[in-house]
Amino acid sequence: MGKLGRKVPASRRGDRVPPKTGPPKTGPEAHRRSAGTRLRSLLTPRSVAGQVFLLQLVVVLMLITTAVVVLVIQDRNRAIREAADRSLAVAESFANAPGTAAAMKSKHPTALLQPHAEVVRKKSGVDYVVALSPYGFRWTHPDPAQIGKHVSTSYSDALGGQPHQTTFDSSLGKAVDSTVAVFDAKGTVVGLITVGVTVDKVAGVVQNQLPVIFAAGGVALLLAAGGSALVSGRLRRQTGGLGPVEMTRMYEHHDAVLHAVREGVIILDGDGRLLLVNDEARRLVALPPDAEGRPVTELGLSPALAALLASGRAATDKVFLAGDTLLAVNVRPVGPKAGSVATLRDTTELRALAGRADVAGGRLRLLYEASTRIGTTLDVTRTAEELTEVAVPRFADFATVELVEPVLQGGEPTEASTDMRRIAAAGIRDDAPLRPAGTLMRYEPGNPVTIGMTTGRSVLVENLAWADGWRAQDPEKARKIIEYGIHSMISVPLKARGQLLGVVEFWRSDQDPFEADDLSPAEELAARAAVCIDNARRYTREHITAVTLQRSLLPGVLPELSALEVGHRYLPAQAGVGGDWYDVIPLPGARVALVVGDVVGHGLHAAATMGRLRTAVHNFAALDLAPDEILGHLDDLITRIDEDAAAEAITGATCLYAVYDPASGRCVLARAGHPGPALVAPDGSVTFPDIPVAPPLGVGAGLPVETAELRLAADSRLVLYTDGLVEARGRDIDVGLGMLREALAGTDGATPDDTCQVVLDAMLRTGSSDDVALLVARTRLLDPDQVEEWEVPDDPAAVPRIRAEATRRLEAWGLGEAAFTTELILSELVTNAIRYGGSPITLRLLHDRDSLICEVGDGTSTSPHLRRATLTDEGGRGLFLVAQMSRRWGTRYTDRGKIIWAEQALDAGAAGDLGALLMADL
Repeated sequence: MGKLGRKVPASRRGDRVPPKTGPPKTGPEAHRRSAGTRLRSLLTPRSVAGQVFLLQLVVVLMLITTAVVVLVIQDRNRAIREAADRSLAVAESFANAPGTAAAMKSKHPTALLQPHAEVVRKKSGVDYVVALSPYGFRWTHPDPAQIGKHVSTSYSDALGGQPHQTTFDSSLGKAVDSTVAVFDAKGTVVGLITVGVTVDKVAGVVQNQLPVIFAAGGVALLLAAGGSALVSGRLRRQTGGLGPVEMTRMYEHHDAVLHAVREGVIILDGDGRLLLVNDEARRLVALPPDAEGRPVTELGLSPALAALLASGRAATDKVFLAGDTLLAVNVRPVGPKAGSVATLRDTTELRALAGRADVAGGRLRLLYEASTRIGTTLDVTRTAEELTEVAVPRFADFATVELVEPVLQGGEPTEASTDMRRIAAAGIRDDAPLRPAGTLMRYEPGNPVTIGMTTGRSVLVENLAWADGWRAQDPEKARKIIEYGIHSMISVPLKARGQLLGVVEFWRSDQDPFEADDLSPAEELAARAAVCIDNARRYTREHITAVTLQRSLLPGVLPELSALEVGHRYLPAQAGVGGDWYDVIPLPGARVALVVGDVVGHGLHAAATMGRLRTAVHNFAALDLAPDEILGHLDDLITRIDEDAAAEAITGATCLYAVYDPASGRCVLARAGHPGPALVAPDGSVTFPDIPVAPPLGVGAGLPVETAELRLAADSRLVLYTDGLVEARGRDIDVGLGMLREALAGTDGATPDDTCQVVLDAMLRTGSSDDVALLVARTRLLDPDQVEEWEVPDDPAAVPRIRAEATRRLEAWGLGEAAFTTELILSELVTNAIRYGGSPITLRLLHDRDSLICEVGDGTSTSPHLRRATLTDEGGRGLFLVAQMSRRWGTRYTDRGKIIWAEQALDAGAAGDLGALLMADL
């Protein structure tokens, strides 16, 4: 409660300076010099005894210091506890003393309590005894000036009957304050007694124990000095007078010499156990890491060599075979049963060193020839051929060069694919089983070529028979190459100006296998050739942007359809326009075709190719072909474009084609190398339907395209997109599909246009390195009342009945004005189906907003042709009349035959004057 005055920081303690010590000053001069010499020898860092003594001195001093600190802390804690106990005892004694409660309840408490409080303070040795009123006003205090003043410290615990103790820092040092309540006979608090004691009044044990501690420390120092002198004498005798520095230097020199010599050194004891071995010996005989301490016969050496080393007998230049290495072994015994020393020398490496100078000179001549012969033209293929001609046979027995497809036409190489075209191959023989020039090479992950292209570094395969990644690419071809005798390979990426152009592979069959030293000349050859190839590519590259062309080739305003509500987006890549595109094409029978495609690459060629593909899709769609047939025709078209291309062929194209029929909710899809669609159900769930995938366009090689059929409920959303939406550098496609699923899941109830915006905001926050096309179509279904179907008997007499039923349906639709024209059209189409077609024959009428569609199907695939009848012909005018009375007509083939359809416009004046039409044509 701070009765002693304002709290201040504890007083600073002065640092104790230890007394200086020195050699004794008494006795003869010679004695003083001898003692001083011994003491200096004991304390010098070069003496082991001096170092031990200094260490022991530090330890003893640390122990003494620790003991003093511990005693001080213990004494301080004990003093605090004793002060707390004394103050509490005095406070409780004074509070419970007879007359204390009565004095507090009297009219003049101070007059009665002050004398007694001072007597108790002086006799008990405490610093103050203060009586307080229940409200905190002082009745007593050693300083009369403080009587009557209020104490602000909380004493609620004491008022509750629990003694309250506080430790604080006062101007006299750390103090303990105890406060207790005084109760009257009724148990009511009539006042408080607070007693304070400084800790220094009860401390003082440490001062009595310090002499004992210092005496023990002195004895310990004397014992340490004596032990150090004994140890120093023993070490001096055992080391021949060498100090630690000389011994360390000698050991370092011997160890450096032992491991630096080009001869193996093995030291064995008398029992044939290995004591010491240098690095060269470990390498020559392939010793295990834990060889020291083991018998030499258990180290896996050849029996003859192990027997010689274990015997310990002398030997000079004994030759032993260790693997492929010839070793010259010398053994010298150290003494009787003291062990032996053996030296090992590699004679095979001595012969190899003699030929290294010739190898280095040959490599310099090879690089000089490469600088003069590679890059004589600005033709990519010829430059690659020059690289193989320089490398064979001086560096390799065979050499092959593959370049990524864009480089061959002068385009920028892409990192999206590891497919490359082999454009050059040379060898010492022509019958090697390596793939010839012109082959499209597709390397799988794990292949040394793929590893080199991914890391940008050359890859050495010293033994192809052990290269699992290389053999997994084509096991049968790998087996033939190994059986042919090709045993090693180096694959070096062709990189120029930071771009990967392709790879070059060097193969050996007759020469020695490639080694790590061969990587440097291989990389130098590849670097020089890569610069020349890149110069040739840049010479033929186009520098034309195609933004205007790209925009003009994409659809402008999509048609309004009753079958679908469509939203669309196209975002060009950051590096320029590309070949992504989309389209919505109305088809007969209220059906709609949805198309999304992607041409690999950027620039003018990709945009122009996209325009040709979109035009071809429109033409094929006009024929009302199935999705798989359209993709098949596109594949043939791109193949022909590649064959006819004079400068740059298509490096790949993908397409997804879907046909939606609102009458049945049936959607037929087919895709060629393109990502499958996403489907958002009316309840908001998102799925990715499994659509069979065919190879990309132009590489299908005539393979059939499979289709998938979906049944779409009304208000479903079909999402078509290109790979730029879900694929990104550093992001796996599965991650992209997961992000697309999450984005679509949050678009419940959104329009197709809003859905497009939400998807792009979620998927392309930081832009895209590829262009993106996105098409979202919300499905609608025709009301069943808008469609009417009949099965027509194969009998001309059934035509009037069918015509009458159709007329009644038209009247029910409110299309009575079109009944006459419709009767003529369906009569002609049904009659032709009965006469020239086959069963089953069907008739379907569809009422779609501003049009009426009449469809007649039969079981044959023969298509009618429109022709003009002469004046003498009895027939031939039926289809002509159908064509004149309808807005358009055509034929659609199905799996079971064909459908002849005719679409009539329902706007005013569409039917026209049939009589005038007939007279005009006659």
